[in-house]
Amino acid sequence: MTYNKSQNDTMDHYIVSARKYRPATFASVVGQKALTATLKNAIATGRLAHSYLFCGSRGVGKTSCARIFAKTINCENITPDGEACNQCESCRAFNEGNSLNIIELDAASNNGVDDIRTLVEQVQIPPSRGQYRVFIVDEVHMLSAAAFNAFLKTLEEPPSYVIFILATTEKHKIIPTILSRCQIYDFNRISIRDMIDHLGYVAQSEGMTAEPAALNVIARKADGAMRDALSIFDQVAASSRGNITYRSTIENLNVLDYNYYNRLLDAFLAGKVLDTWMIYKEIRDRGFDSHFFINGLADYMRDLMVARDPSTIVLLEADDEARAAMAATAARCTPDFIYRAMNLCNDADLNYRVASNKQFLIELTLAKICQSVSPSPSNGGNGEGQLKPIAAPATAPVQPVATPAPAPAAPVQQQAAPVQPRPAAVPPPPPPPATKVAPQQRPVMQGGPRTISINRAAPAQQAATQQSATPAAQQTLRDGAYTPEQLNRAWDTYIANHPKKHILTNTMRAGRPTSISGHNYKMLVENEMQQTTVNEAMYSILQHLRDTLSNDHITLAIEINQGAASPHTWNEREVLAHMVEHTPALKDFIDDFKLTIG
Repeated sequence: MTYNKSQNDTMDHYIVSARKYRPATFASVVGQKALTATLKNAIATGRLAHSYLFCGSRGVGKTSCARIFAKTINCENITPDGEACNQCESCRAFNEGNSLNIIELDAASNNGVDDIRTLVEQVQIPPSRGQYRVFIVDEVHMLSAAAFNAFLKTLEEPPSYVIFILATTEKHKIIPTILSRCQIYDFNRISIRDMIDHLGYVAQSEGMTAEPAALNVIARKADGAMRDALSIFDQVAASSRGNITYRSTIENLNVLDYNYYNRLLDAFLAGKVLDTWMIYKEIRDRGFDSHFFINGLADYMRDLMVARDPSTIVLLEADDEARAAMAATAARCTPDFIYRAMNLCNDADLNYRVASNKQFLIELTLAKICQSVSPSPSNGGNGEGQLKPIAAPATAPVQPVATPAPAPAAPVQQQAAPVQPRPAAVPPPPPPPATKVAPQQRPVMQGGPRTISINRAAPAQQAATQQSATPAAQQTLRDGAYTPEQLNRAWDTYIANHPKKHILTNTMRAGRPTSISGHNYKMLVENEMQQTTVNEAMYSILQHLRDTLSNDHITLAIEINQGAASPHTWNEREVLAHMVEHTPALKDFIDDFKLTIG
């Protein structure tokens, strides 16, 4: 590979690597093989456009390719592989920096109409030697609107010997009339692999030793920009005196070591919340920002996700050795756990700026990740929100508590008359008030009200409730007879007794209970909010219906209506008409005050 080397490149004049190893041929351009091949083919076939637009992020080779292209099209002896010879007079003039055929303009500092007029005047001068005059306009998006308009005519119909090469990092800021007059070339971000190879070449050329892991850290830090990677390389090389190790690199760049994330993963999988907090403290003590840490943890979890599958491991920007290590680590995790950890890290990132106690936010996130490792069948198997004991530092083993022997009455319970069958999704009714047992609620990690789900009770909870009731209590369950009309009246009575619960009562008016079998009913609602609202009041509703109708076998399941809208949905006028019908005095009140529905 060939690179530009200034005549001042001696032992007495240090040149930064970004300049010393700047590409001087198409072959030495890093990470843009397809694009450089296209440019070489255009030169070989003589199919040159009058204007080009090179787009891409910083440090990917836009300006370097523009200079190489300009030098090559004026070369008098182009090599068989499409490169400039670097021997002819035109090439030597370009390499020495005094070519009159290649003019560079920085649009960031020359962005006015007068600057463009000066450029247009220079366009009228033919080349003194060679075939073309090439104008390279860098950061062209910085031109003002008036300057763009002044440039349009010349850009569309320049003299035959003029070629414009515009370079920009922000293509979206260029007006469409300019874009339509250019051949557009989009430069790719430099891959991690290409950066590591090039940095290894630079280290070998400079007589330095560099560990592949260290070069990988530099390449990831550069974020796709080769120029940034070379600048970081110089910084690390200066601090380590030419011996670039992984340890010296992460210390110099203040990069959070992956060993911290690996230790955190071990603590997550073991459910050791307090250990994760101690690791987080170590990270804070080293001076790392908490926001930087949680984003780094999110990236680590993302890398674990893509490393689990051989078909997606190519998305992991690392060398083969690092990919293999990450794949082995990812094999210890389930996709559900990784997904939940990513989601929790994302929530922490979104809430970080508004959190009054940022340290607590991060510690809570770490605790949630620990608690989400083991799935639990009681909540559908996703493990979300299930509390587990927080692992404490190792102490003397705790002796298990002896389980008391079963009571002698247990065999009698097995001989009692069986309870009337009910759907599996509906829990048994509570015992009479004399032996009432408070309903069990699961601890909830996420915020929000605690709800009692009538149609999602776990079988284990049903068995425990049945065993806790005495045979005498089961034999005294009320089983009064009632009619559908009596059920509807009891339903309306509950609505009338809770006038301030507008969402609940309106939902109950719109969705009446319909019989499934026996004393089992279902109620259709239109959305999840209504379902949650009714579920929160379910215990109170069932208690009212059972007491009113003297029947403890009544159950109610809430389902979201998947078909057409409920035929019982009332608008405001229908609700008012219903109220007037059942409360005649309300009509006189409305007439006296001349009230209307707004």
